[in-house]
Amino acid sequence: MDITHDVFSHVIHYGLHLVLPFGIARVLWPLHWQRAGLLMVSTMLIDLDHLFADPIFDPNRCSIGFHPLHSSWAAAVYVALLAVPSWRWQALAAGCLWHLAVDALDCVLRA
Repeated sequence: MDITHDVFSHVIHYGLHLVLPFGIARVLWPLHWQRAGLLMVSTMLIDLDHLFADPIFDPNRCSIGFHPLHSSWAAAVYVALLAVPSWRWQALAAGCLWHLAVDALDCVLRA
């Protein structure tokens, strides 16, 4: 992989993690989109589960299914949280699910 492709893939990956959630929030919660976007971006904190892995960072490892907060059980909890009648909880749940989707896309593109 050349350096241009590597840089481009990182820009896309982190753009999807850090920028697109504001667009999603604007569509889903137009009255609270800025705060909802921040909540969605704050779900990057689920990456703290990487601290339990050895090695902590492996650029060739797919985090989906490997880390506890990136598991199907965690995804089921995130889906259940969408049912809570609060835009805040829904934004957190949507952020977690979006995070998993972006990481899954990264796994597919790396395979």
